[in-house]
Amino acid sequence: MNSSPAPESVRAYLAELRHALKGAPRGLISDALADCEEHLNMEIAQNPDLSEAIVMATVVETYGSPQEIAEEYRDMEATISTPFPKAEPSSTDRRYGFFNVISDPRTYGALLYMLLSLVTGIFYFTWTVAGISLTASFAILIIGIPFALLFIGSIRMLSHVEGRIVEGLLGVRMPRRLPSPAAPDEKIWTRIKEALSDLRTWTSMFYLLLMLPLGIIYFVLGIVGLSVSLGVAGGSIYSLITNHSHFQISDVPWLDHLVHTAPGLVLTTILGLLLFFLVLHMARMVAWIHGRIAEGLLVRL
Repeated sequence: MNSSPAPESVRAYLAELRHALKGAPRGLISDALADCEEHLNMEIAQNPDLSEAIVMATVVETYGSPQEIAEEYRDMEATISTPFPKAEPSSTDRRYGFFNVISDPRTYGALLYMLLSLVTGIFYFTWTVAGISLTASFAILIIGIPFALLFIGSIRMLSHVEGRIVEGLLGVRMPRRLPSPAAPDEKIWTRIKEALSDLRTWTSMFYLLLMLPLGIIYFVLGIVGLSVSLGVAGGSIYSLITNHSHFQISDVPWLDHLVHTAPGLVLTTILGLLLFFLVLHMARMVAWIHGRIAEGLLVRL
């Protein structure tokens, strides 16, 4: 049993829960904090005649301590099935070396994300720039305020959708809760103040704008890498089968002669396959880097 005193406020409870979940994925921590904050605020709202400390004492008895809730979330996360292995690879698993990347499902998720990112990047950039422009244009009109709220809501929804894509293809745990709707009785000025003061609004907007240049880079790297590696390997194999080389390197005579011989074509086949594996490793590296970017800009703690 935990002998530490029970938290007397929602803020203290969430701080202890965040500490208890230290080391867990940021997306899991975000979901746990959002769930608990909503539940605790609902309990306080249902008991308006009692102080927050009294309500919190009762809640801790029935709902559980932050440490117990943290353990439940870790256990629940371990039972959820995903396309990707959850456990970190052990030292034994890492002995596979250079070539086992081809059997890792994260590799193909990363490649698909790289190819898809150009389309999503163009859409995100266009939506965000158009929304900012229209919001600024409507600012002097009566529809400016509701339009701004709708635009901010769309940014949050798009960031949630992007988070689901990142988790589905890159295997990075992202928040799974939809953005919480505003209370029906909340004043519009309060909604505006909360939206503008929420750092996630601005970091999500920056992420959506950033996805265009990143999407171009990812798409070019993916297409060029796959085309060159598979083209060299496939062309060499076809030349070996047909006994006629289709490579032309007129600027380097000795190399042009080499690729018209069987040993040279075997060598280019090997080089093409090695390049293909390098592209797969590059995709894994891109997935890791982009996962950290998405966590930093889209996850609120």
